[in-house]
Amino acid sequence: MSASDEELWANSARGSAAAFGQLFDRHADGVYRYCFRRTGSWSDAEELTSITFLEAWRSRGKAHLRDGSLLPWLLGVATNVDRNRRRAARRYSAVLHRLPRPEVVPDLADASAARLDAEITARAILVELNRLTDRDRDVAILCLGQGLTYAEAAAALGIPIGTVRSRLSRARERLSSTAQGEMDVRPREGRS
Repeated sequence: MSASDEELWANSARGSAAAFGQLFDRHADGVYRYCFRRTGSWSDAEELTSITFLEAWRSRGKAHLRDGSLLPWLLGVATNVDRNRRRAARRYSAVLHRLPRPEVVPDLADASAARLDAEITARAILVELNRLTDRDRDVAILCLGQGLTYAEAAAALGIPIGTVRSRLSRARERLSSTAQGEMDVRPREGRS
C-alpha cells in the first residue's frame, strides 16, 4: 500500500527528498495539465510545473492538504506562479516598448512563419485531442503521435491490446482527418 499524501508531505517537511519525489510522481501530471490549460503552451506548462514543485519544496512546512490530498494546494501554487509569470511578462513588455526601435531587423520571416504555423497546428490538434476522453486521448497520442505499436501502447498504459485498438478506433472517429494527418505517424502493427 502506498503512503498517503499526508504521510509523504510530513516526511517532505522533515526534508525527505524521496517522499517529495513520490509526491511529484503522483501529482506532476495533474499540475502539468492544469498549467497547460492555463497557458496553451507545452513549454510554458513544463516551466510552470517545475517552478510549482520548486515552490512547493521551498514552502513544504506551509502546505494545507484538502481532504488528504496535496493536489488542490499544488494547483493553488501553480495559479500564483502563473500570475507572477504573467505580471513579469507585462513588466518586461512595458520595458521593451520604452526602448528605441532597432533600425535594421534581419529577415527571419520564413523560419518564424514555419514555427508559428507549427504551433497553430499543434494547438488546433490539442483542441481536438482535448475533446476526447483521457483514455482515448492517451491511446491516440501514443499510437498516432508517437507511432507506438498497439502492443507498445498497451504495455505503456497497462491495458490489453484489444482495448488499445477499440480506444484508437473511437479516437479516430472523433478526430478530424486533418488532425489525424497532422499527427503524422500511423501505429506500426509490430508484434501484437
